[in-house]
Amino acid sequence: MHQRSKLRRQELVAKSGKLADFARFFEDRLDLAIGGQDTVDFGKVHEQRGSQGVGLQIIVIPGRLAKARTISLSAPQLVAYVGLALAMILALTVALYWVTLRYSAEARVPFVEQVVLSAQRAENAKSREFVQQNLNAMAVKLGELQAQLTRLDALGERLSTLGGLRPSDFRASGPLGLGGAVSTMPPQDLSMGDLEERLSALSKQMDTRSDLYSVLDSELRDLAVRRKSMPTMLPVHASRGSGFGKRIDPFTGQLAMHEGIDFEVDSGTPVEAAAGGVVTYAGPHPQYGNLVEIDHGNGLSTRYAHMSKILVKKGDIVLRGRELGLSGATGRATGPHLHFEVRYKGVAVNPDRFLAASDPTLPGSKRRPTASLARE
Repeated sequence: MHQRSKLRRQELVAKSGKLADFARFFEDRLDLAIGGQDTVDFGKVHEQRGSQGVGLQIIVIPGRLAKARTISLSAPQLVAYVGLALAMILALTVALYWVTLRYSAEARVPFVEQVVLSAQRAENAKSREFVQQNLNAMAVKLGELQAQLTRLDALGERLSTLGGLRPSDFRASGPLGLGGAVSTMPPQDLSMGDLEERLSALSKQMDTRSDLYSVLDSELRDLAVRRKSMPTMLPVHASRGSGFGKRIDPFTGQLAMHEGIDFEVDSGTPVEAAAGGVVTYAGPHPQYGNLVEIDHGNGLSTRYAHMSKILVKKGDIVLRGRELGLSGATGRATGPHLHFEVRYKGVAVNPDRFLAASDPTLPGSKRRPTASLARE
């Protein structure tokens, strides 16, 4: 009995010693932590600064009164472990995202379906906006082309009128006859860029054609004005007497040059201007009698002689067909008639070369020198 009590006391003393040792160990560790030492016990992470650089030191105590274990990590190891952890997190996120999108249709998860539909709607909206912008640009270009076609049609009508052509030959907006066999090469769809490029090239070609038509229209208008100023209209509608060229003079009986055409008309027959111009002379003349001379421009002028009465005065602007006076037999004449002359730069030329343009039955109708005279 006494022996048991003694053993019991020894066990209590041993246990008390162990508890005292543990208390002292705990106090030492706590003092180290409170005192600013670079060590944290019981799984706490601390920084260890010194000659070894920056790192991590982890102290692990597996159980009560067990020996503490220390795990030290250097800075490169720490960076490597952190990078590995981040890579694993990123890989798991990507895998989860892929699995979610891959099997969302089969699994029919409402939330995932809404996310996918929202993304598709946003993408479709962007696509529609892009297509609409291109359509608007092409619509503007199409409107410009239509305006140019309208202008070309108007120019074509004027050119056909001035040139004596059919209006359909200059109509640009009408359908064209196109066709051909099916190509042996595989067809290709036009991209938006190809279509815009072709529209731009077509627009440039139409601009060039429009400019050319405008120049041609100006030239034809100028030519029309010149034609109106050329004496191609008969001054009187009557039979012809002496023509242009050498003849026997009725007063001297000698061979002489007759510089005009005589029209056999009764006295008092209205005499009309063969072309528009300005009256440069209107009055009596020793040989021509009552004479009217008109300057038509471009070096051309006409004379109307032997009239009984003059109805215009010098400086008047007359149009083609304007009544100049009445035929008669004044001046050097054997009877009533109209003497008609055409002069080019002051030199008498054959009036038939001009009158043939309006009356193909006249002599010289196969010759058309009026255009050459107009260009000079």
